[in-house]
Amino acid sequence: MNTAHRPGRLAATMLAATLAGAGLTVAVAPAAHAAASDSVVKLPFSSYSAIAVDSVHQRVFVADRATDYYTNKGVIAVYDFRGERLTTIQTPYYVSGLALSADSTKLYAGLRAQIQTYDTTTFEPAMLGYAATDDCGRELAFSGGQLYFTTPNSRYVDECSTAQSYLDVAINGSYSRTGWNDYGKLTLESGPGDRMLMGQPRNNKAANPFLTVYDTSNGSLVRNAARRFADSAGNGALDLKDMAFSADGSKVAVADAAYGTRLLNTDDLSDAANAYPALPAGATASSVAFSGDGKYLARGAAATGSTPDLLLQPADPTDSTAPLEFVFEGSLDGDRVAPRGMEWSADGSRLFAVTTNAVGSQFWLHIIQPPAVQYDVRFTGGLTHSPAQAVAGEPLSVRGKLEFDGPAPSTPLKVKATRVDATGTHDVGTATVKADGTFTILDEPDVVGDATYRVSFLGDLTHRPAEDLTHTVTVAKAPTSIALTAPAEASLSGGVTITGTFTAQGKALPDRAVLKVVRTDQLGTGTLSSVTVAADGTFTIDDIPRAKRDVTYTVSWPGDDLHTASTASATVNVKR
Repeated sequence: MNTAHRPGRLAATMLAATLAGAGLTVAVAPAAHAAASDSVVKLPFSSYSAIAVDSVHQRVFVADRATDYYTNKGVIAVYDFRGERLTTIQTPYYVSGLALSADSTKLYAGLRAQIQTYDTTTFEPAMLGYAATDDCGRELAFSGGQLYFTTPNSRYVDECSTAQSYLDVAINGSYSRTGWNDYGKLTLESGPGDRMLMGQPRNNKAANPFLTVYDTSNGSLVRNAARRFADSAGNGALDLKDMAFSADGSKVAVADAAYGTRLLNTDDLSDAANAYPALPAGATASSVAFSGDGKYLARGAAATGSTPDLLLQPADPTDSTAPLEFVFEGSLDGDRVAPRGMEWSADGSRLFAVTTNAVGSQFWLHIIQPPAVQYDVRFTGGLTHSPAQAVAGEPLSVRGKLEFDGPAPSTPLKVKATRVDATGTHDVGTATVKADGTFTILDEPDVVGDATYRVSFLGDLTHRPAEDLTHTVTVAKAPTSIALTAPAEASLSGGVTITGTFTAQGKALPDRAVLKVVRTDQLGTGTLSSVTVAADGTFTIDDIPRAKRDVTYTVSWPGDDLHTASTASATVNVKR
């Protein structure tokens, strides 16, 4: 199977596995090991609304949306944690928004004019509560012992993005207005400690959307921190796609299509002291989710080609362990992660991710199991280099060996290298580790003096980072040479013609070399006119000798910062 490019799913960084369902593989970089698995199932609908994960009964509920016509019925597909479909729940009206009760005994589904409750073991409807009519799609969140849901007020689908949306609460089988409302399809997310997030997607009536945290304890709804992100000039406004609480509730991660992944402090929604690295170039944030055990953060994105659509990384932003990266590409597993499309099991053993094609008409459910253990990795034997004498501007090979514990990688490991010289630190790039653990780093140093190479293995979710290895190389000037072709004899009347070639190794000269020509005869030594070397390295010296007998012509170049000096001589016997 070609893991570099194929019409199905690629994985582009640090994991390798046998994938269930579609028989796919996960590729990796900076390191790859058979550590994570990914089962993929095709969802039985052409729109997507919400996902809810019941970790008590190991059930995954995925709902369609189908809000384009008010008589549409809805579908909730139910899977176990292995990806096998257990049943498909048909709802009397289109469904949008899912939420689970705190004990996972009830699944709440938002219908057009009601909230339907289903038993999570029998999947039978258990209770029906009325709600204001929704023609756009609801958001549901269970927090503080209450079910909260949004109700956009629009009768036309093309006006849903700017509709006035209300935050309602279910009480005794009916609903009550909380008094909170604003424009657009407001999103909800419950979190630990009786907290709930509400966010506003960007729309034509909200140029500077908000994010806010509510305290839902004791059945009340108290707004705490709130933030809008645009500056005084209107730049930097939030383009909300998803949001999630950390496992302990102290942080909020936001998938912002205009910014990337924001990490905020829950108490005041200020920027956290440490941020996550930027998403890969070309990836637009679409979803975000923390694992329930507090170890991982999943960042979903929309990207094309080989750019990753999903990064699975440590939740601690100061942990530099390189992430697992997934590239979704093709009809076997979708093209990107759907907005609001990810949830974890409570123990962090599985990530459930919904992907979609570029036009949003097909959907897939991925069940990803992160590796449970990490193995040690080490460099052995030090580093060597060749050629023995490095010169500026010429290729240099630095070689070493990496050993690792645990399973053999199905995709080669990679190490990262930097070079420190008189001009600073330079990224040399990555090198692939062969099956026997050896690797070769190719570089072309361009500064004379000591160059110190540092080789790193950054680790991944399966392997711990290795202790860096360094190696210092003394870089010399590149050699130059001058070759002369001169006649053995010449005459005073006919003159002397000498041809030659100037050769400079290493980095190309910024300008054509200018050579000094000195003539020595029985009358003494004098400097002739300099000659400029042609583009092909050749030159010609024409001279009218001033004396008979042996005349010696010495041609020289003084060298520069990167090249040695060179000289050559030719003697011609001059006759009358």
